[in-house]
Amino acid sequence: MLYRCSLLFAACVSLAAQPFDTSLYRAMQWRQIGPFRAALRFLLAVLYFLLAKVFADHGARGLVSEDWTPLVEQAMLVFLLVLGYAGLGFVLDGQLQPVTQQGLKVRSGWLGEVGIGLAVGWAIAVACVLPMVIFGGIAMRTSLNWPSFGWLAADAAFFALATLAMQIAFRGYPFQCAIKVIGELPASLVMAVLYGILHAWLPGASRTSMAVNVALGLLLAMAYLRTRALWLPWGLQFGWVASRALLFGLTISGNSRHSPVIQGDTFGSFWLTGGEFGLDGSWVAFVVILLAMPFVYRATRDLSFHYNAPILEPGGMPVDLDAAARRQHETATREAAPEVKPLVQILPAGSPAPLPLASDLDGHHE
Repeated sequence: MLYRCSLLFAACVSLAAQPFDTSLYRAMQWRQIGPFRAALRFLLAVLYFLLAKVFADHGARGLVSEDWTPLVEQAMLVFLLVLGYAGLGFVLDGQLQPVTQQGLKVRSGWLGEVGIGLAVGWAIAVACVLPMVIFGGIAMRTSLNWPSFGWLAADAAFFALATLAMQIAFRGYPFQCAIKVIGELPASLVMAVLYGILHAWLPGASRTSMAVNVALGLLLAMAYLRTRALWLPWGLQFGWVASRALLFGLTISGNSRHSPVIQGDTFGSFWLTGGEFGLDGSWVAFVVILLAMPFVYRATRDLSFHYNAPILEPGGMPVDLDAAARRQHETATREAAPEVKPLVQILPAGSPAPLPLASDLDGHHE
């Protein structure tokens, strides 16, 4: 099965890459391609994501024990996605900085963007937990020993890698290809629906959980489009997931074995708690995520102005304003040349009169 998928992937690469002009390596931006070829690139990126998940799963099982398999699997998946999408961007689109153009540029203030995302994700989690505490309840059990804290750090690394992999897959190269085909808003909706479908295959998923994940996908897409980077959406999703699992000990997408330090059992209605699937399947989470959209839009106002402002291209004749201002200043401060007075000849008294000039004779005859 893996061999056939690999052959199909190679065939798609060959189809999407022809014809290829090597001179395009000199361009920093994507070359202009039609919607058909952009759609082929999108399908190719989706196929690569599925292959990368399979290879990461099998590779992790063959390298480490069962306890460390989830963490190693996510680390391998991140590596395969970054490397594979960078290769597609370099070969098919002539990107000279393919990792940066996926949205992983280490730019000034990127840690602040991650921090904003963490704060928003934490706020969404707290806004979902508070109604549960008020109208239902959470029974928490703690295990405060050193091995538990060690596994807590490993689980935090797992969530960081897992959420980063999702951002690369759904807001990186495939999302860029989808934008070239149908535009930003339709592409955001398509990727959000695919994100919801991916989580619909999990045990215990429902229509409510799919609606929550579609809304979360739209929120993350907006965070990317406002900043043109993966840092803020990555921090947002990590804050939303890790806060519930590691700090409150709640179930995440049907899995309740994430936090070895805190374990939380919820009580209340299904629309409030999401049942055995967790808050990902509750209508409270759906409403809170929708309410978070205008807040994220306003919080990213300065980032959007900085990274989405149009580039002004100069037009007309080139003018060196500095040189013109310098000449004007030199002219204004230059010392004036001394005035040259005409010479007046004074003859001594009794000397003969000077001979008339030709111009005087001409004027006399007239």
